Amino acid sequence: MKHYLNIIVFLCVTGIALGQDATSVLGTVINSANDKPLESVNIVNLNQVKGTSTNEKGEFEITAKANDTLHFSFLGFKSIKVRVTNDWLKFGSSKIELTELALALEEVVVNQLTLTGYLEVDIKQVPSINDNYRYQISGLTSTGYEASKKSGLTKVIGSIFNPADFLHRMFGKKPNELKKLKQMKKDDEIRNLLASRFDREMLTVLLNVDRVDLDEIVSQCNYSKGFVQTANDLQILDAISECYEEYKLLSRGRTNRI
Repeated sequence: MKHYLNIIVFLCVTGIALGQDATSVLGTVINSANDKPLESVNIVNLNQVKGTSTNEKGEFEITAKANDTLHFSFLGFKSIKVRVTNDWLKFGSSKIELTELALALEEVVVNQLTLTGYLEVDIKQVPSINDNYRYQISGLTSTGYEASKKSGLTKVIGSIFNPADFLHRMFGKKPNELKKLKQMKKDDEIRNLLASRFDREMLTVLLNVDRVDLDEIVSQCNYSKGFVQTANDLQILDAISECYEEYKLLSRGRTNRI
């Protein structure tokens, strides 16, 4: 009898261990309103910085272990976070419901130009499409920094150190976020997901910052307002990463001089 009891205990312990060491979870994402599967839902493991999307049947598989948090997002639906439990790992698959958001259209205002017929006068009324230039700092490998020609190179040289301090304040006490930044750049699936997004939601969740701070980071790194407004999430990720890498070079240089 004691022998059988030992076997049962061993099997239970083994089962728990296997569940905790599971490398992936399965699931199906559906519309909560009609139970229909949702295709191309973006799913990211926030702990392991791994990403995937649902197929045409709403099914997905993603690398995960117990207590990891998965972030689900889909255009027109409310994003949610779901914690991976031992029961999920044990029973194999789970249904995830997303709730549809009400659509809201913003008012669009079109400003008309009053033309005089004189080219020299009328051309001054046309707003500048891009008044930004990029300057490259010798010794750095990046393509340079954006700045308006009105501000000149002096502003670029002066502001390059301010972003360094700003980035240090933002990420200096958040080593996990910096680690995620590097992981995001290496994961092809994450990069593909970010390349198709313009809402910054996935970036803010992964980096644990709000939208205002994220835009401020890019702005402080001397990227133009136009770039911040039009870049996709992957371009924003690369801009932040590039800026931080250059910050480390500059900081190292200042330390060596001291």
